This record gives sequence, structure tokens and C-alpha cells, in this order.
Amino acid sequence: MIRLHHLNKSRSLRIMWLLEEIGVDYDLLAYHRNKQTRLAPPELREVHPLGKSPVIEMDGRVIAESAAIVEMVCAKHAPQMIPEQGTMSYVDHLELMHFAEGSAMLPPLLGLYTSILGDAAAPLQPRITSEMHNHFSYMDSQLRPSGHFVLDDLSAVDVMMIFPAEIAVRGEGAKQYPALASFVEAIHARPAYQRAQAHDNG
Repeated sequence: MIRLHHLNKSRSLRIMWLLEEIGVDYDLLAYHRNKQTRLAPPELREVHPLGKSPVIEMDGRVIAESAAIVEMVCAKHAPQMIPEQGTMSYVDHLELMHFAEGSAMLPPLLGLYTSILGDAAAPLQPRITSEMHNHFSYMDSQLRPSGHFVLDDLSAVDVMMIFPAEIAVRGEGAKQYPALASFVEAIHARPAYQRAQAHDNG
């Protein structure tokens, strides 16, 4: 059985959604953020040295990093969610799996952290905003007519991309990136996602 160390209101939600989606039995260990600092509790450092979530225990290993977790869980329990190696779709899969936690997340995180500086961050804001638009526009263009990334059904990349897509469509973003808005709406309507969301709010 897989054990998921889940932090509320975090990117760990998509791992719980994946497990719900593919119907794998898992043991959920829930952790809650410090209400003042919004940081993860120190207990997570006892699970993994980084002290962050998601972390899973599977086949005797402790595994961190969302993309690695999604890749390993899908490879073992839902191989249909990963394109066949040697195909162009598999190259797209690799690119977007890394993009989701690399390029896509850097500008929003910079925006979040520099906002603490107030006016001192003003010189950085145009560049951060430009890069967010650059990445979100790219994501919007990569969705297939089926409403999915890479494959025409749910894939590992869809699981990874939901988090940056949710950031992209906040506020006016839904009008700027209509394909992403439709993607987020469709994912949120999936029963497995709603079950994961209910666990997160519980």
C-alpha cells in the first residue's frame, strides 16, 4: 500500500487526486500548516529531510518531488497515463512533466515572495508579470482539442499541470487563457478530484 504524507493546501493535493483517480489503496497521513507562518510543521522533517509535502512511501522507499511521485505511481499502477517511450508524445510528456514544477512555477513563486517587500519589489514586477504571461500562454497553447495535455485522455502531465493552471486562471486569467480555464473546470468536475478536495478540507 502507498502511504501519502499530505500537507493541507499544498501541491500534495494532486497526488491524492491521482491516487483517487486510479483507485489505488493508500494510507493518508495529514499534516496542517502553521496558522501564523503558513509553513509545514516540523514533523514532516522526520519523514524527509526537506520537510515538505508531497512525500510518499512506496515499495520500501520514501519518495519526494511531485513529478517523480506521479511518474513512479503511474508507471506501476496506471501505465496508460504515460505515453509509450520512443514516441514524440513521450518527449512531450517529459518536457511538460519538468515544465510544471520548473519554468511554470518560478514566476508565481517570485511574485509571491517579492510581494512581501512591497514597493522595494516594484522594479522586478514587470519582468515577473511578463514571464507569468509567457508561461501561461504557452500552457494554454499546448492543450489538445480533447482538453488534455499530451494524450487525449487523462495523463500524468494533466496531473502535474493542474496546479500551475489553477494559478493561471485566477481572476482575469480565465479570460486570458480560455483553454486553461476549461481544463481546470473539467478537472475540478471529476469525482476523484472532488474526493481529494474533500479530504484536503477535512
